[in-house]
Amino acid sequence: MIRTNWSRSFVFCLSLAMSFVSCCSRGANTEPIDADVVLVGGTILDGTGAPGVSGDLAIRGDRIVAVGSFQRGQVGRIVACDGFIVCPGFIDLHNHSDSSVTIDNPQRGESQEVPRILAPATRSATCYLTQGCTTIVTGNCGGGAVDVNDYYARLDIDHPGVNVAHLLPHGSLRDKVIGQTRRAPTEEELAKMCELATEAMQAGAWGMSTGLQYVPGSFADVTELGAIAGSVGQQGGFYASHIRDEGDELLESIEEAIEVGRRGNLPVHISHLKASKRPNWGKVRAAAELIEKTRAEGRRVTADQYPYDASSTSITAMLLPDEEREGGAEAVVARLNDPDELPRLRAIVEEALASRGRIMIASCPKHPTWVGRMIAEVAAAEQRAPVEVALDILRSGSEQGVSFSMNDRDVRYVMTLPWAATASDGSTKVDDGTRPHPRSFGTFPRRIGRYAIQEGVVPVEQAVRSATGLPADILGMSDRGYLRPGWIADIAIFDPATFRDHATFESPFENSSGVKWVFVNGQIAIEDGTLSISNAGLPLRKPQATNTGN
Repeated sequence: MIRTNWSRSFVFCLSLAMSFVSCCSRGANTEPIDADVVLVGGTILDGTGAPGVSGDLAIRGDRIVAVGSFQRGQVGRIVACDGFIVCPGFIDLHNHSDSSVTIDNPQRGESQEVPRILAPATRSATCYLTQGCTTIVTGNCGGGAVDVNDYYARLDIDHPGVNVAHLLPHGSLRDKVIGQTRRAPTEEELAKMCELATEAMQAGAWGMSTGLQYVPGSFADVTELGAIAGSVGQQGGFYASHIRDEGDELLESIEEAIEVGRRGNLPVHISHLKASKRPNWGKVRAAAELIEKTRAEGRRVTADQYPYDASSTSITAMLLPDEEREGGAEAVVARLNDPDELPRLRAIVEEALASRGRIMIASCPKHPTWVGRMIAEVAAAEQRAPVEVALDILRSGSEQGVSFSMNDRDVRYVMTLPWAATASDGSTKVDDGTRPHPRSFGTFPRRIGRYAIQEGVVPVEQAVRSATGLPADILGMSDRGYLRPGWIADIAIFDPATFRDHATFESPFENSSGVKWVFVNGQIAIEDGTLSISNAGLPLRKPQATNTGN
């Protein structure tokens, strides 16, 4: 069913009206409300984008049972929230906590690879709880678990600190069926990918993601993507894309994503909307016009962003085009060590360095003293050309970088778009000697505390919606993202005066401040500013649904 702009506005206004009636009607309700916990006297921002209202909120079990003004019955605990904002727990639409880390297994006498969200050191997701985040979405940028049943089953056993929803990652799906080869799938291979996509959706995936900058996802064309997206759409999912190019061909790449949505007849979501590299600064406005034009035609298109002017990914992906990354890391290193290939690759890397600007080395196990320093800085200290240092990094085969190639004016503009959600593009982390992007520790307080409350770039209620109701709507969730009676009690309470990010590019592991209480599925995860329960999260399986189109 195609939903018009008028009907979208009507549904939104009806939602606001129902929320208002719910709050007001509680005042006339003579039936007392029994609760385990009642949050008293806070400013309630319910996730709709409506201005805050003073009121109370009651929790019983894992559910919200009353919001606004109501008569209290038997109450286990009263939490005073005067001066604080009470809102839905934040939903991080774009998270990579399913990326692998190596841990020791004493029982087997060996090490093993596990997702960060299941590793003992990072399972609690403290860096997200302290931001007020209660749900993360994994499987982004085309990478992650294809076997959704198995992934969710492991989360059922080892409960993390936050809820986890998963997307089917196209790149890993393609690798499973085709490998790292640059070619179109055969009819049998495409049918197999569609079959696995249907299985993933039936196991509870919420949609499908692509990483078209990365091998092997970059080898897929619109025909392949549209066919797999069709299988996802039939199960009520959506299409999230790290588009093919976020700089010179930004508009063309967004058009490609929209076309995949048309062919698959499903909603489209643009991951971490930005314009990379100085010549492209300002292009996000044209990108927004393109998206809004498509939305006006009745297609569902949304986006997300992280509130920083630097991005982060592998330095290999920054400096080498996808055709030079065919075959994976080992093949890339082999080509870099081939004297016949090196002159050509050196020229490519040198040109990419010039267009990217400053690149900080976030991790590089073979050159640990370079971590936290700019490539140009290392080159100057060692009296070498930057391209030589870059080639050494690429030859290591295991590296990450931070690229300062975006513009703060663009970042602020994207924040004002009502269909752009807030998402970190980070992962649950602890200090391990690397220097990653600070977004894993600071995204939500930076967006809400710094840009909305402190600087007034957008109203705080809009900033909160970008992290609550909006991502819930994008996912298609019907019981989280809003403060409504009967909905799951995923709740964040923060002090607007102190809700700020402290992680920097120099010190990226600093926790945020200002979050006073966090409830995950009704359980207290942060109590009066202190971490309490660290395993209240659940795997969130998408209910089975039929395709409703765009």
